[in-house]
Amino acid sequence: MEMPKRKGCLAMALTIAVMAFLLFPVMPAMSADYPDIGPLPKRKAPDPKKVEMGKRLFFDPRISGDGAISCATCHNPKKGYGDGMPLSLAYPGTLYFRNAPTLLNVVYKDGFKDVGWGWDGRMGADLNDVMRDQITETTIMNMDMRLMHERMKQDPVYVRMCREAFGGECSSGKARKALVAFLETLVTETPFDRGELSPLARKGMELFRGKAGCIKCHNGPYFSDGKPHNTGVPENLDIFRDPVRHLTYRAVLTTHGTPRTMRWRRDVGYFIVSKDYADVGKFITPTLRELKYTAPYMHNGVFKTLEEVVEFYNRGGGLDDPLATELKPLNLTPDEKKALIAFLESLSSLEPPHVIEAPEIPESYPPIENWVKKKN
Repeated sequence: MEMPKRKGCLAMALTIAVMAFLLFPVMPAMSADYPDIGPLPKRKAPDPKKVEMGKRLFFDPRISGDGAISCATCHNPKKGYGDGMPLSLAYPGTLYFRNAPTLLNVVYKDGFKDVGWGWDGRMGADLNDVMRDQITETTIMNMDMRLMHERMKQDPVYVRMCREAFGGECSSGKARKALVAFLETLVTETPFDRGELSPLARKGMELFRGKAGCIKCHNGPYFSDGKPHNTGVPENLDIFRDPVRHLTYRAVLTTHGTPRTMRWRRDVGYFIVSKDYADVGKFITPTLRELKYTAPYMHNGVFKTLEEVVEFYNRGGGLDDPLATELKPLNLTPDEKKALIAFLESLSSLEPPHVIEAPEIPESYPPIENWVKKKN
C-alpha cells in the first residue's frame, strides 16, 4: 500500500531536481575546489611622500651599478610595466633568458609565502626582499647597496625626500621601502572587477571556471595560485643560440648550485630552487590581469597573441616534455575559444593603466649604448 506514495514522491523529487538544474545551472565541481576569482581587495593607500621617492628611484639609472639602466628599462609603463620583448634585456654586458613580467598589481603577490617570486620562484618571500634581490643581482642591476646609499646621500633631492618620508638620512633600506610604496600604487580596476562583462565574456567566464579548467592554476583575485607548474611550454631556443644569453643562464644556474649546470639545454625553472628533478620545467603561475598590454606571453615569450596561448592549452599543452602531464586537451569549439578570449580581455583595463612619465633626474654616467640591438 506504501508503494504508490513512494513512486509519487520519487517522481516529484526528480521533477524538482530537473527544474532546479534548468533554472540554476551548476558549475562543474572543479570550480569549487579552488579559491574563486573575483575583484582585487582594497588596500590601504601608501604614504604619498614615500610614493614620490619610490617613483623617482624607479626611473633613476643611478641605482644600477654603472648608471646605465633603471627599473623602468625592463618594466616600461608604456608597455604594461614589461618591455614588450620575448626575452628581456639585462645589465650591460649581459642579456637575460626570461620574459620581463608585469609589475601591475604585483603587490597582491604578497600572500604567496610558501614559494618565492619570479618565474622560477627563487626570489624572496616578500616584495622588499625582491627589491634587494633585483637591485643587487649581477645580471640585473648589479648594485652594491652601500654604493646606492652613498649616491642617494650625494643627491639633495633624495636627502630631502628621505627626511620628509622617513624622518632621517638616506639608506638603501629606505630606498627599498619607497620602491615598494610606488609599486603599491600600480593597482588596476578592470571591466571584470566592475561586473561589466559582455554576454560573450560571461560565457568565457563559465568556460574558465568549468570546461577549460583555467581556474585550477589561475585562481583567486590575482588569478594565480603562486605555485610551480609544468605545462610543456616550448623552449625559446634564442636562449641557447645567443651566446650572451646562454652565458647569463649558465651563470645563474651556477650561482644557485643547480646540478649538472653544463648539460642543460632547456630552462629548468623551479628545479633551480627545489633541486628535485620532478620540478624541471615548472614555472610559477603568472597573473592573467592586464594581458592586453603585456604580450608576448609565457616565461620565455614564445607566444605573441592570446589566440596562440588559448590554442596551446586547447590541445593539451606542450607535447615535447615527458614531465608535462598536468594538462589534457580541452576540445573547445571555435566559438568557445572566442568566448574565453573575450573573458581574458575583460581582465585588462580599457586603456593602458598607469602610463606615467619619468620625473626629472640629473645626468649620471654616460649610458652604455648599443650593448644590444634594442627592439621596439
